Amino acid sequence: MKKILVTGAAGFIGFHLATRLLDQGAEVVGLDNLNDYYDATLKRARLERLEATPGFRFVRLNLADRVGMETLFAEERFDQVAHLAAQAGVRYSLVNPHAYTDSNLTGFLNVLEGCRHTGVGHLVYASSSSVYGANTAMPFSVHQNVDHPVSLYAATKKANELMAHSYAALYGIPTTGLRFFTVYGPWGRPDMALFMFTKAILEGRPIDVFNYGKMQRDFTYVEDIVEGVCQVLERVPGGDPAWSGCAPDPGTSFAPYRIYNIGNNQPVELLHLIEVLEKALGTTAQKNLLPLQPGDVPVTWADVDDLMRDTGFRPATSIEEGIPRFVEWYRSYYGA
Repeated sequence: MKKILVTGAAGFIGFHLATRLLDQGAEVVGLDNLNDYYDATLKRARLERLEATPGFRFVRLNLADRVGMETLFAEERFDQVAHLAAQAGVRYSLVNPHAYTDSNLTGFLNVLEGCRHTGVGHLVYASSSSVYGANTAMPFSVHQNVDHPVSLYAATKKANELMAHSYAALYGIPTTGLRFFTVYGPWGRPDMALFMFTKAILEGRPIDVFNYGKMQRDFTYVEDIVEGVCQVLERVPGGDPAWSGCAPDPGTSFAPYRIYNIGNNQPVELLHLIEVLEKALGTTAQKNLLPLQPGDVPVTWADVDDLMRDTGFRPATSIEEGIPRFVEWYRSYYGA
């Protein structure tokens, strides 16, 4: 039986991933610090479900706690690590930048060091579509340069990819970064647009629609994200024998290092998302149309050819399928 560390296990994606791994028979150690970036009640509700499942153990720990992280890795000796914990959110990085350096930089270094010193077989970590920043070549490909982030959050995620590469090159640690594209679904994060829209509409309040509703996002259903993570966990990268330092490919390396996009490969305009949500809720939204916000990008669109080639998996859940599932969960959980 594999022992897998899932960081951010009380978070949205971490909860779903831990649930899937437990269903597959893995022993899962879930780490989370249960911070108050959003309502911790929701995090505890997710955690209660996990703790009721045989094979799961919870560790409350801050990633930035160097001694605590060293002790955890030394005592547990994980086979694999799925590192999903991070300080999330583009707009919050404008308000509290130090939270991002503590969690996403110092915390990620502690994860890398734990993997290095205890011989973890594969580190899979969450990056973000935000790393594409000012890039306008569509769809976004892992083979494109991503040196122009437009938010500190994106910069920390790009830094994670660089840090992972250095550890793969120096110490032979197999690392795979996953650039997630706008994840949504049951048990989602309250700071995400779909969640905020649903809450406001049901309460009869207007919703803020940025970029006048013309924003496009590659909305990806959470179970598709989880399937991608599980597929990648079992595909340990090796060095690419065709890699050339003369014409370096950002998506691969001479080291045991890979990057994949996980997105639905289909950008959806925000106004269309709202239409689908209105239909699922059976009511019409009052819309405040506002300009693009600092740090936001107008469009995201994932090229998932590498993921499909290497794993045989391609996300395919449409918002017409996924949004009603989210609404059903929301109404059930909140009694709305």
